[in-house]
Amino acid sequence: MTLRVTFLGTSGAIPTAGRNPSAIHVNREGEQFLFDVAEGTQRQMMRFSTGFSISAIFLTHIHGDHVLGLPGLVQTMAFNERTEPLPVTTPTGTGDRLRSLLTSIADGPSFRIEIQEVRAGETAFSGEGYEVRTVATDHRTRSVGYALVEADRKGRFDRERAEELGVPEGPLFSRLHDGETVELADGTLVRSEEVVGQPRPGRRLVYTGDTRPTESVVEAARDADLLIHDATFVDEAAARARETGHATAREAAEVAKRAGAKRLALTHVSSRYAGDVSVLANEAGDVFEGAFVAEDGQRIDVPYPE
Repeated sequence: MTLRVTFLGTSGAIPTAGRNPSAIHVNREGEQFLFDVAEGTQRQMMRFSTGFSISAIFLTHIHGDHVLGLPGLVQTMAFNERTEPLPVTTPTGTGDRLRSLLTSIADGPSFRIEIQEVRAGETAFSGEGYEVRTVATDHRTRSVGYALVEADRKGRFDRERAEELGVPEGPLFSRLHDGETVELADGTLVRSEEVVGQPRPGRRLVYTGDTRPTESVVEAARDADLLIHDATFVDEAAARARETGHATAREAAEVAKRAGAKRLALTHVSSRYAGDVSVLANEAGDVFEGAFVAEDGQRIDVPYPE
């Protein structure tokens, strides 16, 4: 099953010639999600061919560089004759501001926008085999991060062992894989656990939005397949990071290392590093080998853990 991340915007508060502000597109087996919707997001969606069939939108906080693209995107969806409701998740206490943003220029669209306020530690959205959970973050305003967490998968089916036990190929294989005990023609009972291995973990994707390093993100990103973390500054600007509620690349790497994450994408890059992001990559790489600075348009396929 596909789990693909497309980075639509990786800049900090100020866009640069090569980077749009914050927006992440996630495609999970055809279901499409947006995490933050900065100014220009819909243009990035066209540029990088993600399409507009968005199942849900998740906002980390209501700062302009994370939400100003939402009114234009909603208008385009209306022009494209969208009819199905659009769930939009936002931190508790920010729903009225979001409604004001969406209605400041024109009346609401022809489809329903379902604004849901959430606190950290809640399930914001769920579908078959996965859920999107909220994560406590530490920014200068009400904010949350998000973790897309898949359910465990079935264990591996040992076909060779099943045949040794006399199970004929066909429907009984499926029943055993589904956890049933089956009876063979001679009356022998074969239990599922005799031919099916232990459940295998699904995938875990964590996006922090803007934040200082937090224990809650460490826990949410435990064994994550991909952690997308605020890395606005380098260590030299650590005081500025603390003052503005952001993280340095090294701090993001320390979070990933403590969590045991497999990969770390550094994002929300300050415009001061527009000409050379290697300093961010190098500082993070000193701590965590799987760190990279995400680029606009970059696509990452997240494989199943084995």
